[in-house]
Amino acid sequence: MSKKRTQHSAQFKAKVALAALANEETTAQLASRFKIHPTMISTWKRQLVDGAPELFDKGHKARKQVEAQADELYRQIGQLKVENDFLARKLGS
Repeated sequence: MSKKRTQHSAQFKAKVALAALANEETTAQLASRFKIHPTMISTWKRQLVDGAPELFDKGHKARKQVEAQADELYRQIGQLKVENDFLARKLGS
């Protein structure tokens, strides 16, 4: 019989990766404690270390994106206002 693959939650993965980063126990000890393969621990630890800069950069990117969207909307409003004024003058003539 085949064994069904276990899917771990993001919280569990983060907990294991942080424990691995703490270096209080070896990977083998962590693997036996959490009942997972040591390779998974190494992978999650690497993902945590590689993804950490993005966690702190997200707010900055989101803010830039919102500002760019607001600038585009203001540009469109200005263009529509100019077109509206032009058409109002043409109809008034």
